[in-house]
Amino acid sequence: MRFIATSSALRGLTGALALGLLASACTTSGPSREPSWVVDPNAGSTANIGSLTAAIQRDPQNPVNYNVRGSAYGQAGQFQAALADFSMAIQLNPGFSQAYNNRALIYRQLNQPQAALADYNQAITLNATYQPAYLGRGTLYRQSGQLDLAMADFDQAVTLNTSDAKAYYNRALIYQTRGNHIRAVADLDAAIALDANASEPYNARGLSHLQLGKNKDALQDFAAAVNRNKQSAEFWTNLGIAQIRTGDVQRGRDSINRALVLKPGYGPAREALQTATAQG
Repeated sequence: MRFIATSSALRGLTGALALGLLASACTTSGPSREPSWVVDPNAGSTANIGSLTAAIQRDPQNPVNYNVRGSAYGQAGQFQAALADFSMAIQLNPGFSQAYNNRALIYRQLNQPQAALADYNQAITLNATYQPAYLGRGTLYRQSGQLDLAMADFDQAVTLNTSDAKAYYNRALIYQTRGNHIRAVADLDAAIALDANASEPYNARGLSHLQLGKNKDALQDFAAAVNRNKQSAEFWTNLGIAQIRTGDVQRGRDSINRALVLKPGYGPAREALQTATAQG
């Protein structure tokens, strides 16, 4: 999670797809989780906060200074302090769309989705071309099952910034939920082309490839996801399933067992391993 501390667009929350997979079938439980908050302890260091506080003391009526310090607090996981700074930035400048967007991110971390939604709405009201707010609001809608509204926001996010991998990725999750895996793959292709280092789009595309019966393509995608994040039990499970489907049963079992080492008792891995064992 990152904040917008200047006028440039910044990476916001990306949605992630959590799909339970069995060796015999790919079933969706819905895109229910997001990557964990990325905490940067250095952002909240005494030196950094001290420097940002000094800037506020020199110019206490400048809302940008509060927005910047709030961003640092947020990145450091100090959410209440961040909330106070973003609120002060808004008090000083009620037309500050970036501060509304940033405060919405904090409200989401504090499990206050309605407050977050209100801030996203206000950011968009103030600036109808403010792409990060559409991306954030779309994620809220997706999480609450309001898929039509989520799709509309992600469509707008893509329109406003065609080079934002997150917008394509989030829209792909909606296509997957609706069973439109051809469109999902197209959006995931775009997301990967724009950000080849992110692991989640490869995993998501692998799931769609499995649904389309393209097991070898799925295998390549899951391998790419694991190469970028070797600590994900989900990725190792999906890789194992694809390996089994393409005939490499022993490696598949090894991959699924690796998932269980990383996350003991992980349900999809246990089910996949049981299915593989039953099939011999």
